[in-house]
Amino acid sequence: MNAAHLDMSLWKARDDSAEQGDTRRLAHIVEPAAAQVKKGEAVLLGFACDAGVARNQGRVGAAAGPAGIRKYMAGLPAHGLTRLLDAGDVTCDGDQLEDAQERLGLRVAELLDQGARPLVLGGGHEIAWGSFQGLARWLEARGDSSPVLVLNLDAHFDLRTGRPGSSGTPFDQIARHCEARGQALQYACLGVSRLANTPALYARAAEVGAVWVEDRDMQERHLDARLANVDALLARARHVYLTIDLDVLPAAVMPGVSAPAPYGVPLAVVEEIVLRVKASGKLRLADMAEYNPSLDVDGHGARAAARLAWQLMSA
Repeated sequence: MNAAHLDMSLWKARDDSAEQGDTRRLAHIVEPAAAQVKKGEAVLLGFACDAGVARNQGRVGAAAGPAGIRKYMAGLPAHGLTRLLDAGDVTCDGDQLEDAQERLGLRVAELLDQGARPLVLGGGHEIAWGSFQGLARWLEARGDSSPVLVLNLDAHFDLRTGRPGSSGTPFDQIARHCEARGQALQYACLGVSRLANTPALYARAAEVGAVWVEDRDMQERHLDARLANVDALLARARHVYLTIDLDVLPAAVMPGVSAPAPYGVPLAVVEEIVLRVKASGKLRLADMAEYNPSLDVDGHGARAAARLAWQLMSA
């Protein structure tokens, strides 16, 4: 098993045990992920890295994201959850991004092999290439080449073709990996901002057969149509990898990212899509990227990220 750093001191919350009823919060039910995993049980894993953001000329600080999100998750009510498994953080040493991504992939594959449903907290969006490596390794070990849906909620395509890899290249890396191995892949990017992507990126999206919807068509008035689109994508896939770049949210909701969105997709829309994907029974792996505590305002972004994490972790 690949070692990961686990800091249980992050899990602190008020104690309301003197009150009537169930007053447990996530901090009261968290356990190290050394415990036996139940089939389909969500397991939290961190990717403390922003080397990819640095390579992509962004504002660094997302390496502190996993800890920042956990702090706000800790105080959320447990409700139906009886335990929360935390597998700690895979960390990146300096610019050793490829090594960190490979270690993340190995850890994700291990968790999938145990029957877990990993939720990985980043870190920059270079997390996606590491997360997908884990899913690909797991599928290859099973001899499974059935269709995979990579559903990215993001203002950016992240299909840059330059190398070395960065936070802007993961879905190009995924597309090339699948093409080389004959793995059926559908890449979908929901929330794309026309003002945050060059014509070259739109052209590359077309080349890889991507499906995309721009942010202007991802507002609450469009929700029914977008859920129908998601249902159609889910119907064609056997396995789903959901990745959420938190910069898809409006800057007022998510200020703590390298590239805040002046328009963005409402949290209500993002959450409904997350719930629809989770309810499909096809979700194998999810991650959230780009939260940067040093750029947040009064924890606004951390609270939104913690809410989405809670929805993904809940039964």
